[in-house]
Amino acid sequence: MVLRRLLAVLLHSPQLVERLSESRPIRRAAQLTAFALLQAQLRGQDAARRLRGLAARPAGSLGRRAARFRDTFTEELRRGLRERPGPPPGSQRGPGANH
Repeated sequence: MVLRRLLAVLLHSPQLVERLSESRPIRRAAQLTAFALLQAQLRGQDAARRLRGLAARPAGSLGRRAARFRDTFTEELRRGLRERPGPPPGSQRGPGANH
């Protein structure tokens, strides 16, 4: 409690704040913070621009890509099941079906 009050008094001192702002570590921390914020802002703008570009494309092109993915996935799944050794899945009925 006493430490909190002491820190509050020190941070409300204009002379101390001024001297700290002129110190090299605080200036460097401020530069790094500003750099990180600017980079985050630029990346966010770039991502938004790319999303707007995707949304501006005709809906059919995205639909065609999704359909092609679905067809390829289905074909690969069927091929994998055909090449799988043993009985097809679901041919056994319950845990005691082998008896």
